[in-house]
Amino acid sequence: MIEFLKESTFAVNDVIRVAWKVLKIQYLKILGLCLIMFVVFNLSGILSIFISGINIGLSIFMMLIFILAYFGFQLTLFKFILKVLDEPDHEVYVKDSFPTTKQIFKFLIATFYFVLCILIVYGIIIMIVLPFVFVRIPMNILTQVATSLGVLGIIFTWIRISFFPFFIIDRDCSPFKSIRFSMAITRGNFTKLLMLLMLLAIFQGLYIVIYSEKDMLSAVFINLVNSLLIIPLSSVAIAVAYRKMMNEYQGEEDPGIMGNII
Repeated sequence: MIEFLKESTFAVNDVIRVAWKVLKIQYLKILGLCLIMFVVFNLSGILSIFISGINIGLSIFMMLIFILAYFGFQLTLFKFILKVLDEPDHEVYVKDSFPTTKQIFKFLIATFYFVLCILIVYGIIIMIVLPFVFVRIPMNILTQVATSLGVLGIIFTWIRISFFPFFIIDRDCSPFKSIRFSMAITRGNFTKLLMLLMLLAIFQGLYIVIYSEKDMLSAVFINLVNSLLIIPLSSVAIAVAYRKMMNEYQGEEDPGIMGNII
């Protein structure tokens, strides 16, 4: 177990090292895409307040526009990073990394599958815990157990299938196949991915703790570091992890589900 954790730590360190190298070289382009996503996300919230009482049809239309714009730039960011990783000796331009309309719609459908998988896992956990009501275990204890197991199940499922966008933009897979591929490449890599995500979440956790203590100056500083460094680095690190897992993948070209769950 100790050797496995050491190996996982070294693997995470390697991902961070490569991600940091890529970020230094392409910082302005990556930061620019992250800022555009930030502006689109916040602008959608502001406009929703102003037009919510005007026309429901207009509100729905604008919501769809902002969803397509946000996810379009997110896919552009991932595709750009993959191009940088694959073509280290060539100049890579953002304009050459825009996803196609078909890929964006594939992503939206796959996102629906993603949410559905999480809900199914949570529902299965509830169904497993529910029969214990009949053995007179207090409901408050069962609720706590079900909630805790449900959160763990959601985290596990989320990590296993969250790489589906890369298969859409990198291999032009169908929505459901992208979910299956994500399960396949993350099989055996869960601990490494969990450690990577925990490392990247440190600054966000610091911001929440400091903000809750009303230390606004420190919270602003942490938030700036998070926005200007951690979020761009996280995006690059996730793409690097995907590329490394794909380079090491020895499975089928059309992986199934049941054989890759555990």
